[in-house]
Amino acid sequence: MRRTIIVVPCYNEAHRFDESAFASALDADPALSFYFVDDGSRDRTRARLEAFAASRGERCRVIAHEMNQGKAAAVRTGLLEAFATDADYCGFWDADLATPLDELPRFVEILEERPLLDLAIGSRVKLLGRSIERNPLRHYLGRVAATIASLLLDLPVYDTQCGAKLFRNTPAAAKLFAEPFASGWVFDVEIIARLVRQRRDGDGPSAEETIYEVPLYRWKDVAGSKIRPADYLRAFVDVLRVYQRTLRR
Repeated sequence: MRRTIIVVPCYNEAHRFDESAFASALDADPALSFYFVDDGSRDRTRARLEAFAASRGERCRVIAHEMNQGKAAAVRTGLLEAFATDADYCGFWDADLATPLDELPRFVEILEERPLLDLAIGSRVKLLGRSIERNPLRHYLGRVAATIASLLLDLPVYDTQCGAKLFRNTPAAAKLFAEPFASGWVFDVEIIARLVRQRRDGDGPSAEETIYEVPLYRWKDVAGSKIRPADYLRAFVDVLRVYQRTLRR
């Protein structure tokens, strides 16, 4: 049985933490565990997480940052803990469940079927037969950012920012998180940039051959997002910084 650990970064999520969705995912897959990282929340997030984890025994952990450090740091903290276990796959998922948890089995299946893959990432592609509901302004701003990221990464990636990613648990994957991220806003791009550099500087398949985009069946903007349109300007600058620090020779 393949074991999977999903890290869920949480900041002030008490009002929208969907206990039933996480409980259903655990009931459906006995090999699944969740690591919730409370990133210095100022509401009752930690209390809710701890109560839920207590009801689920060893299959849930709550890791706490006493002060808010940002999503990138929360994901890194949780994944370093996850990679140190004997889990086969480790990933992260947004706490708002904009990507429903019933998408997760497809990520696991893809990594199972393709042993060369390092990483499966969700991709919010609006196709017939799919339900992808995005705020139009955020969507178009995001497309500009994603295009710039793709060009700088020299990688035909469509969606770097979807908050659903799953890694094969290997020492190489753990090394991607060894150092703190330079950018909190586009740390997803920085993860991929580190993988591109790792593959470029080593032997074996290229990053393009080891990353797989999973077109999602369902995704929905959830009220309460902490990202604002003005933040995309900062993201553009951060993408350029990631390129200069990570990929520019």
